[in-house]
Amino acid sequence: MLLPQHFEQKIGFTTLREQLEANCLSALGRHYVARMEFQAKHEPLLKILQQTDEFTYLLRSGADFPASHYHDAQAHLKRAALPGAYLDVAAFFEVKMSLRTIRQALSFFSDADPGLYPTLRLLGIGIQVDRNLLAALDKVVDDDGAVRDDASPLLRQIRQELIARQGQLRKQIAGILRHAKNEGWIPSDSEPTIRGGRLVLPVIAEHKRKVKGLIHDESASGQTVYIEPAEVFELNNDIKDLDNAYHRELIRILTVLTDQLRPHIPDLRKAYSYLGLIDFIRAKARLAVTLDCRLPLLHNKPLLKWEKVRHPLLQLAFAQHKRDNGDAREVVPLDLELNHEQRILVISGPNAGGKSVSLKTVGLVQFMLQMGLLIPCADNSEAGVFEDIFLDIGDEQSLENDLSTYSSHLLAMKQFMLLAGKKSLVLIDEFGTGTEPSLGGAIAEAVLDQLNKARVYGVITTHYTNLKNFAERTPHLVNGAMRYDPEKLQPLYRLEVGKPGSSFAIEIARKIGLPKEVVERATQLVGKDKIRYDRLLEGLEKDKLELETRTAEAAKAERRLKSAAKEYQDLKQHLEDTKLETLRTAKQQAKALLVNTNQQIEATIGEIRRGQADKEVNKAAREKLETFVRQELQIEPPKPKATRERAVAGAVQPGDKVALFGQEGHGEVVSVKGNTAEVMFGGMKTLTKLSQLEKLGRAEIREREQAAKSKAGKLGGGGSSGGNSVNITDRMAGFSPTLDLRGERAEDALTKTMSFVDDAVMLGMPEIKFLHGRGNGVLRQVVRDYLRSQRAVASVADEHADRGGDGVTIAVLK
Repeated sequence: MLLPQHFEQKIGFTTLREQLEANCLSALGRHYVARMEFQAKHEPLLKILQQTDEFTYLLRSGADFPASHYHDAQAHLKRAALPGAYLDVAAFFEVKMSLRTIRQALSFFSDADPGLYPTLRLLGIGIQVDRNLLAALDKVVDDDGAVRDDASPLLRQIRQELIARQGQLRKQIAGILRHAKNEGWIPSDSEPTIRGGRLVLPVIAEHKRKVKGLIHDESASGQTVYIEPAEVFELNNDIKDLDNAYHRELIRILTVLTDQLRPHIPDLRKAYSYLGLIDFIRAKARLAVTLDCRLPLLHNKPLLKWEKVRHPLLQLAFAQHKRDNGDAREVVPLDLELNHEQRILVISGPNAGGKSVSLKTVGLVQFMLQMGLLIPCADNSEAGVFEDIFLDIGDEQSLENDLSTYSSHLLAMKQFMLLAGKKSLVLIDEFGTGTEPSLGGAIAEAVLDQLNKARVYGVITTHYTNLKNFAERTPHLVNGAMRYDPEKLQPLYRLEVGKPGSSFAIEIARKIGLPKEVVERATQLVGKDKIRYDRLLEGLEKDKLELETRTAEAAKAERRLKSAAKEYQDLKQHLEDTKLETLRTAKQQAKALLVNTNQQIEATIGEIRRGQADKEVNKAAREKLETFVRQELQIEPPKPKATRERAVAGAVQPGDKVALFGQEGHGEVVSVKGNTAEVMFGGMKTLTKLSQLEKLGRAEIREREQAAKSKAGKLGGGGSSGGNSVNITDRMAGFSPTLDLRGERAEDALTKTMSFVDDAVMLGMPEIKFLHGRGNGVLRQVVRDYLRSQRAVASVADEHADRGGDGVTIAVLK
């Protein structure tokens, strides 16, 4: 049972019904929308919901399901049932295309994986569309709705003759038209036209006697007459006869086809009911996709256990507002639970804080569910089935029945107490208002007590303190508060279950700007106890907001700590792995070097022995051994290096030879601007800070060039010693200042970021970019937290909105 009688309009479901009608492809589907009813039985409701859920999955998966030619052919079937009647070509086209759609839908579900659409597959049991009937329809009518020329041999013959006669007629009439234009009897821009089904010429009225033929019509002004030339009488007669013969043969074909269709009408009626049902389910699924709806776990008992449920009409309105104006507004989701132990929720809070919206959300979403629609909630939500939903909201005063606003509320309360039971959901907005507050509150408390004894489920909104206190001390009742920011005096539109809310009436009056003496007088009239009670609630709200803020900060710090700990563990493991690998490589190289050294020493000793103490031979052998030690073991006496100072502005000029501090290789300064220099390293120009450069003299340049040649020679000869040094020119040539992290896991992204920043700092890059995208913000947070922890990073900011905005992070290095 639903109360009041215009429940759908009061709760706002009519808008959703209109949305469903707009989603339908045919009148067949809209017929089912009009017949939607409140379902209070668990099994039928679950079946309906599963059908919608399966079709929603179908739409979200992008499956190729037929979505055209959902024609309502019921009127055509009714006409075809009459003996001797026949359907026209347009009717047969609709029947053919819609029957093809039905067959495609049946085939889609029968060919799909058995586990995908079990309830939708069951809908097709017993639905038949005869293949031979479809073939007969296709033989007569093509896919564009035209009659096929080969519908019958006679029709083909007539059609060919008709085309031939029409060609002859056009040739003759063209010759007559040219002659008449040359004589000036017909305007130069005129063409033949049709009058009475016959081809005629538009002749100027004053020359009508000069063209032999039959006058069929004249223009409204009388200046033009339409004459059929005598030369084409016979051809026009032949064409008319052929046209009549064509239509007689077509009617015969359509009559035979209708006779062939007639025996299938009972099966076709079922098939079109199936098509309408599929259209209806598809419309519900499209609404579910639009609202991001889900199928909750459905219990065969009264229950509400919703997570992140949203008011569907607000969601539609905000989506439309975004399309029209571009700014996005989000519906604040609602978490709510009503069960056997907690049946009635009493919601309090300030005006315009969202109490009524929360109550309407409960009513509309539960009604949606029991009308067979999926609901906008989180995946792990649960729901039950109610036999009744009773609603008292708004002003129901009536001049005809002599009812005031309060009287109408009392009448609704009377009906609720008489009819509501343990499977009823009662929704009452602004409970007890409309009369003297103390009396209204007392009556409301008594009614609420009676409803609680009847074990009803419900949501009630109120400002009355006695109802809040009653809910606090009464089993099966629970308080709820609409969250409010007491500092800014702004609603947060979030429902918190477990404590009552303050109306903040005095604070709001003060914010609006009522005179100070009025506010103080109101405070005195209310009384100290009431003010103390509201201030206690206000203080609790402030403490709640502060606690939430600190909890969020603590959670963020904990996440950072876990990330840092994991980073440390990963780095430690990496060092351990690198250490073992380095030791293995070093041992292998040392072993090979020892073998080579022993061989060289033995060869040297052999040469000395063979030289029999010859000084020159001994000297050459020792020099050869020293060269081997110097080249292979790389043991050279250390060369003292002059202590260098980092370059400063004015010390480096364009054309100077410089090197990156502490690195091999060198380049030439192209230009200097402030504390930044443009340097050509090899074939690549790069910008670097002067503090990263050291100026080189000629001797130092030659030394570096010789070292580079020696190193190149060793690499070319297969030596391995050059692999451990850094070729800074090659590194700079291959370095990109942008790192793409999209699609990376947070741990991998952090590792790449650390290596990338180290390289950039080493190469003296002034600025680097990280391309991480928007997503859920995890990669952006990881990258920026690390960058802000590095001393070498001067600043971190978003890229320009035209080049990626907050999907790209720019870091300026010191």
